Formats: sequence, structure tokens, C-alpha cells
Amino acid sequence: MLQTSQLLIQLMLYVFLPLWGIAGFVDWCCHRATRIEQTSGLKESLIHSLMGIQMAVPILLCLLFKVNVLIMLICIAAWLAHEAVAHYDVHYAAPKRHISLWEMHAHNYLATLPLYMLLLIAVINYPVVVKLLTFNWQGEFYLQRMPYAHGGDAYLPYYLGFMAIVCVLPYMEENLRCLKAALKQRKVNS
Repeated sequence: MLQTSQLLIQLMLYVFLPLWGIAGFVDWCCHRATRIEQTSGLKESLIHSLMGIQMAVPILLCLLFKVNVLIMLICIAAWLAHEAVAHYDVHYAAPKRHISLWEMHAHNYLATLPLYMLLLIAVINYPVVVKLLTFNWQGEFYLQRMPYAHGGDAYLPYYLGFMAIVCVLPYMEENLRCLKAALKQRKVNS
């Protein structure tokens, strides 16, 4: 029988992480539908890529290494930075292009899933949180590989492939589309 912590890890691996990728793809579809390259442009597209990187780092750290105070601090800092950039993103984009109900719903998932995952990581690694809160950080600033792969040996390659298809490639396409439009506009203006 699986322990609660194992069930929570399975929930993150097979529900929250894929759902976060799907929400990112829906968000990209909404950007494409509103012709982001003609409205808010390259700046907003690069902001989206930054937010993806902000979440990719803690996700990979938690999949590859044992969670300690260092990784918890990185996860918390990444989540806070992601929240700040997400607020700036909407503030920047809202006056420049239509943000549909679909996009707002995608944003809800993109904002809440990282928080839920952070909270679950904290629950699963409660002794680490105690060390973090009591400043018992001695010997906690190193990266130690997991002795086993979360989800089995095939999980990480499949997850990275899935994310490449639903997020990395679409957002690279968005960046290129916006860059081409910006260069074309600059050429017209000069």
C-alpha cells in the first residue's frame, strides 16, 4: 500500500505537472488567437518564456535531487518571482490586447498549480521546512541526487518530451513570430 507522501508525489507527477503544461499550451493558443505579435509583441512573449524558466528550474531540481533547505529556498524564491512576473505580464498585456475568458482560466491554473505543488513539496518534506523555519541550515546547501527516479526511470524523459511539445516548442514559435513582427515593424519605421 502506498504511503500518503508517495500518493502526493504521484498526484504531482501525473496530474499537476501535466495539467500545468496543458494550461501553458492553452495560454499559447490564446496568445496566437489574439495575434500577440501584432499587439503586445516580443516583450510579452519573452515574459512568458521567463515565467516558464522560473518554474522549470524548481521542477527539475525537485525531480532530480533530494529536497533540502537549499532546494526549498530556490522553490520559494522561484514561486515568488513567478508571481511577480505574472502580475506584471497581465498589467503589461491587458491594455494592449484582449485577454479572453479561456486565457484567464489558463492563467488561473498557471498561477495556482505551482503554489499547490510548492505546498505539497513542503508537506512531503516537513522536516526540511522545520529546518528552514528554525534556520537550522547547516549542511543543507548541497545537491544530492535522488537515489531513485520519481515516477520510474522513464518518467523524466517522457515528461520533458511532453513539455517540449506542449510548451517549449510553442513558446519558441511565439518568440520567433514576435521577433519577426518586431523586425518587420522596425524596418517599416526606418
